[in-house]
Amino acid sequence: MSSPFPGMDPFLENPVGWGGVHSRLINSISDYLADLVSPNFIVDIEERVYITTLGDPEKWPIVPDVYVVSRPLAGQPVTAAGSITAPTLIEPLYDVEIRDRFIEIVDARNREVVATLEVLSPYNKASGTPGREAFLRKREKVRASKTHWIEIDLLRAGERPPEVAGKSDYYALLKRGGTSGPYEVWYFDLRDKMPTIAVPLRPPFEDVPLNLQAVFDHAYTRGHYAESTDYAGSPPLPRLRPADARWVEEIVREWLAARVKTTGS
Repeated sequence: MSSPFPGMDPFLENPVGWGGVHSRLINSISDYLADLVSPNFIVDIEERVYITTLGDPEKWPIVPDVYVVSRPLAGQPVTAAGSITAPTLIEPLYDVEIRDRFIEIVDARNREVVATLEVLSPYNKASGTPGREAFLRKREKVRASKTHWIEIDLLRAGERPPEVAGKSDYYALLKRGGTSGPYEVWYFDLRDKMPTIAVPLRPPFEDVPLNLQAVFDHAYTRGHYAESTDYAGSPPLPRLRPADARWVEEIVREWLAARVKTTGS
């Protein structure tokens, strides 16, 4: 079953579940583009890893990664088979490991990176975090090069660059490599269908279209979000505008009624 919404589903913006949504979007976009650019270009999925600490302003899934050694525990039990050698006990230092995936389009002839495509996550939109700082450094470096830069923001919460801040609920931005501008931006709101954006390559190849709605719908279906998403409450923060909140309530009510008719549940 498809999402209740014509475009982005605001219920999927919850940071707790965004990792899965993000991964499926990255996979869906890479598969979509690979069919369009092959065999002259290759679409790769790359990954960067952040290590942060519990003191950071945002809460993230915790992965025990580094340990502190303590003294062996005295008085270990003795079994019929003999004494068990006393182990060294260690306490985990719970650092947080964040993995962010992004897409690169690579020239099949010389392996040069032609375009970098980022689907933004809560972590690289959270002010003051290592992820945000690393993202901004990469953004600046790529935009100063001949590599095309594309960022897609499907999260209403978090920091945005000044060029696009406050303009819409969601956006996609393209900065063509080797130029100083202007940027090409596609603005869209909660009630809008997602646009089809341009993904530039290298001459003599023309831009290829990336249908954001199609890749989102594919990711939504593959993730079975119609069954796993709790539509009974309100979408995650930030709060919707009052008119949008009423619209969401009506859309969800109609969708749930249609689902009951179709599935009986």
